[in-house]
Amino acid sequence: MGDPILGNNGEEFPDDNPAFDWRSVFDAALRPQEGGGGAGNVGIPRNEEIDFDMKWYSSEVEARNGNYSGERMLNVNLNLGLSGGASSSSRVVQKEESDRDTYSKRPKVNSFSLDWDNHLLQETSYLCPMNEDGGDVSLSNLLGATDDEGKDNDISKVEDLDVRMDLTDDLLHMVFSFLDHIDLCRAASVCSQWREASSHEDFWRYLNFENKQISSDQFEDMCRRYPNATTINLYGTPNIHPLAMKAVSSLRNIDALTLGRGQLGETFFQALTDCHVLKCLIINDATLGNGIQEIPIYHDSLRLLQLVKCRVLRVSIRCPQLETLSLKRSSMPHAVLNCPLLHDLDIASCHKLSDAAIRSAATACPLLVSLDMSNCSCVSDETLRDIAQTCANLRVLDASYCPSISLESVRLVMLTVLKLHSCEGITSASMAAIAHSYMLEFLELDNCSLLTSVSLDLPRLQSIRLVHCRKFIDLNLHSGMLSSITVSNCPLLQRINIASSALKKLVLQKQESLTTIALQCPNLLEVDLTECESLANSICEVFSDGGGCPVLKSLVLDNCESLTVVDFCSTSLVSLSLAGCRTLISLEFRCPYLEQVSLDGCDHLERASFCPVGLRSLNLGICPKMNVLNIEAPQMASLELKGCGVLSAASINCPLLTSFDASFCSQVKDDCLSATTSSCPLIESLVLMSCPSVGCDGLFSLHSLPNLTYLDLSYTFLVNLQPVYESCLRLKVLKLQACKYLTNTSLEPLYKENALPALCELDLSYGTLCQSAIEELLACCTHLTHVSLNGCINMHDLIWGFTGDQLSHIPSVSIAPHGSSLGEQDLSNELPKRLLENLNCVGCPNIKKVVIPMAQGFLLSSLNLSLSANLKEVDIACYNLCILNLSNCCSLESLQLECPRLSSLFLQSCNINEETVEAAISRCTMLETLDVRFCPKICPLSMTKLRVACPSLKRIFSSLVPS
Repeated sequence: MGDPILGNNGEEFPDDNPAFDWRSVFDAALRPQEGGGGAGNVGIPRNEEIDFDMKWYSSEVEARNGNYSGERMLNVNLNLGLSGGASSSSRVVQKEESDRDTYSKRPKVNSFSLDWDNHLLQETSYLCPMNEDGGDVSLSNLLGATDDEGKDNDISKVEDLDVRMDLTDDLLHMVFSFLDHIDLCRAASVCSQWREASSHEDFWRYLNFENKQISSDQFEDMCRRYPNATTINLYGTPNIHPLAMKAVSSLRNIDALTLGRGQLGETFFQALTDCHVLKCLIINDATLGNGIQEIPIYHDSLRLLQLVKCRVLRVSIRCPQLETLSLKRSSMPHAVLNCPLLHDLDIASCHKLSDAAIRSAATACPLLVSLDMSNCSCVSDETLRDIAQTCANLRVLDASYCPSISLESVRLVMLTVLKLHSCEGITSASMAAIAHSYMLEFLELDNCSLLTSVSLDLPRLQSIRLVHCRKFIDLNLHSGMLSSITVSNCPLLQRINIASSALKKLVLQKQESLTTIALQCPNLLEVDLTECESLANSICEVFSDGGGCPVLKSLVLDNCESLTVVDFCSTSLVSLSLAGCRTLISLEFRCPYLEQVSLDGCDHLERASFCPVGLRSLNLGICPKMNVLNIEAPQMASLELKGCGVLSAASINCPLLTSFDASFCSQVKDDCLSATTSSCPLIESLVLMSCPSVGCDGLFSLHSLPNLTYLDLSYTFLVNLQPVYESCLRLKVLKLQACKYLTNTSLEPLYKENALPALCELDLSYGTLCQSAIEELLACCTHLTHVSLNGCINMHDLIWGFTGDQLSHIPSVSIAPHGSSLGEQDLSNELPKRLLENLNCVGCPNIKKVVIPMAQGFLLSSLNLSLSANLKEVDIACYNLCILNLSNCCSLESLQLECPRLSSLFLQSCNINEETVEAAISRCTMLETLDVRFCPKICPLSMTKLRVACPSLKRIFSSLVPS
């Protein structure tokens, strides 16, 4: 229910009150009565009062039987007619006007009683669209009906209804100018001021009855009401002939008339002469006359005539002012034209017009500028020659789908647009005729199956299209204004020669036979030659300096599989893509401004030189055959050589390089690493994973990298980490995965000699360190925040505490007994602060027991023990622990937790019983997520117990069915 409407006495009338059914009125169109004009500040005399005469009946609609029962009724005068004397409605309106506030012009709309106008119910349907059954949707179908008694009862209830508005008449007129007719009728139901404004003739100059059910009487009434209407649309209305006759006889100011979908008799075209100001006549999909007679169209002021898809035997048009004529898709074998000023003629798809008829029609219009004769299969070159001689000003010609024309001996000197789509007679010899059209700007030659070559030197040519020309081989274009070239699906095209100072983008994709390109395009910026499989290495000369494209910035040579050696020297090239060039062996770039290069899929590349380039990053992807690399890139910050397994010689001179990834470059030796660190002193991240040839000498060279913070030496044969301790003083992250040759004492300098004081993340996954070395590292190297021990087979138990040997290296402490809940302030004063926050022990096969007292793991926030198949007992008391992952620990039996901040617990596929889980989570007061999927001893139907044990739970993931 919307906001209520308040009456003068404060009573409420809600907007969905059945006595005032706005929705019904909004869905109905109001019938204007006799006369026209309006009152107010919209330029209409005040004594010509306009009303809508209308009633709203109180009703409750029964959806199935359509019966109405009304208890209340509101009568509002919405009469759109002019009356000779002062009616009751006019007296009320005059009283309203006297009561208006002269400053704000806010009208009062009072309820009053009037008899229902029978014509309203009969004549409003023409503004409503036809229903699905083809019948009318009239106002009487949308509004209920009631008796006089109900009417009288309702008047007393809604008297003094007051609706106030602040819009002036001028502003209202401007707002209403944006509304269509239906919305204007809806607006008229609001108040008297809106009724007057919506009926202004300015809004009713265009009467659109397209596809509306309107009778002859209704249309005649509209013509009488709005005699100054200028535009009428009767397309799709029933019986268009009588309606059209009334339009041309009643509306003397009509200048545009649209008709269609019916039959128009000869009398209509005879009556057109009386409609002196008619400028535009559109007839679509109609039968003219009886189909066996000539239809004359004689009019002295007609400027535009369209007879589209019409059926007529013969048409004779004599219109001295006609400028545009369309007979498109009309089935007429004869057409006689006497239109000396005709500029545009469209006879497209007039299949019954003979060649002689087309010649006669076109040559009768000496001022013709545009001619569309597409799909007129009988047109001959003789007709075109006559047209060219008669119509000297012809600028636009569409002769598409005319198989008989070849343009031999045709001279269309002034032509600017020529469309020859699917003209089978067009061959290379036709280009001689086209060459005489020196004014030509647009040329379309799509699907000309016999065309083999195009050679044109046209100074004004701007656009050319060559699509699906199956025999096309050679393209030679010279035009200073050529800016658009569309060449596609020409499988035999071999040579292209283009000279243009306006061309900025050239796309020649999927030209499999293209081998030669010559360009003289001083402003060309982008070239796309994707999948031009036959291009030779010489294409590089075209796009290098001196090749005719001095400002070229972007070049795409993707999937050009014939390229083997690429050598570019360009001072303008910014972006180059060679993705998918699988036969490419060697490339050399001397492009100081080259910023982007793509070499994805160039898996046979052996030699690469980037000297110099403007690249900021370079990813050579997986180039398993790359063995020689030279890079000189003053702006490069990131270099990735991951997968260059046979790379043995590399010269890298990138003074701004910060990230260098040489993963799996197994042939990179110490001398190469030393030269790189010397020429790239700003490296911060260095990845040497699986570089077994790097030894101590190479690691000692890292002292040249004062900003090195990330070092990955995983899967190497390192025995001694001393070069790292001495050279990488600012190292924060050290990854030593699967470094199986490290001794158990290799990490002692970290906590005994304070080596790598900034180190916070250490990865020892899949290593061979013994249990005691791991325990000492965790206990004594307190500055580490992230430790990974995944897959460590020598790790048997994870019990945090301090042994006697360890106490000699740290200050004396007293360990709080397990189970005592220490507050945050108390813990801060106990043992030396262990900064460890994240511990990963995934897949440690021999770990059986984990014990972490509250005092030892105070800052630990994430612990991952998943896939530890032999883990049986977990006892953790961590104040800050938020995430605990024990998934796939199939031997887990005991779980004790005292983790007040734990939010996520993962127990997927654990062989643990329900009671143990319930007891464990009962002391985790902030737990939100619990994963117990595939736990055979936990019934998914007993989740209620877990929620009772831990009320903070929000999400429990369990199996769909009991195990």
